[in-house]
Amino acid sequence: FLTPDVVGVELVGRLREGVTATDLVLTVTELLRRQKVVGTFVEYFGEGASTLSVTDRATLANMAPEYGATMGFFPVDQKTVSYLRTTGHSDADCELFEAYFRAQGLFGIPRAGQIDYSRNVRLDLSSIVPSLAGPKRPQDRIALPEMASRFNELFGAAEADDGFARPPETLTQRYPTERSGVDLGNGDVLIAAITSCTNTSNPVVMIAAGLLARKAVARGLKVQPHIKTSLAPGSRVVTDYLEKAGLLAPLAELGFALAGYGCTTCIGNAGDLDPAFNKAISENQLVAAAVLSGNRNFEARIHPNLRANYLASPPLVVAFAIAGRVNIDLDSDPLGVGDDGQPVLLRD
Repeated sequence: FLTPDVVGVELVGRLREGVTATDLVLTVTELLRRQKVVGTFVEYFGEGASTLSVTDRATLANMAPEYGATMGFFPVDQKTVSYLRTTGHSDADCELFEAYFRAQGLFGIPRAGQIDYSRNVRLDLSSIVPSLAGPKRPQDRIALPEMASRFNELFGAAEADDGFARPPETLTQRYPTERSGVDLGNGDVLIAAITSCTNTSNPVVMIAAGLLARKAVARGLKVQPHIKTSLAPGSRVVTDYLEKAGLLAPLAELGFALAGYGCTTCIGNAGDLDPAFNKAISENQLVAAAVLSGNRNFEARIHPNLRANYLASPPLVVAFAIAGRVNIDLDSDPLGVGDDGQPVLLRD
């Protein structure tokens, strides 16, 4: 049995306010795909790793297939023991768990220089910014302010360059559908899904999505009528704490009602679109979009008629559902107009 190479990823600094575990994992996926870690084990270490919660660590480790590693993992430390205690394990079990790892010399997150890894990669957590990934691969990260310019660039680019090879002059055209009062254009979001085991198992990003939904509802914002929305958590625990926090109702009011538990949109189980929208997309060769909090976004995986598919954190899924399109800069462009007639920005 040959032991795989172990790539050590040293995390330094800490995540800035407003940056989520999803932003972290999309950045790491981009980084490690470039580092060619296929077939290796990836161990995260360093003082930055110690700052991450256990759920953030799990989010990062669970994305290992997307960054190509056989596995990604964090060493056991005091936060791990505290998490076990918080989730209902007895003091005796937690003490035994900790004692075992200490006896094996495996307790605690190593500092730089303590372990001789096959290779070392370094990432400053403070450099990470809100991001999405797409439109065709999980490793193609796009910083949030660059979404509009990147979509517009890829619209006319050759397919060999990961573009859509569409005539640039058609980019801003809109086309009627057979559904009264609804037209469609390139970059319009047709599916917005809070889904996947990786992101819906992280309470921070799920609560952030609920809080954004509650504020959006309070300002009178709505999801665009051409968008199919869904909420599919990884377990019932998620809906329990969202309901107790009063956040399940505003999500449902925006259209993110519970669709079920487990894999859905991420593996193409979103169901079909409105036939009127399918017809308009096909007849006009529109580059329509999906935004989901899943792990994979390969072309035609989400839906055969949606060519631009973006991975994002649950709160950004809600934000793009309200905005209705991906060719928008949510750092500066409004999500929509509130009941008071005033534009509402994401930072509001």
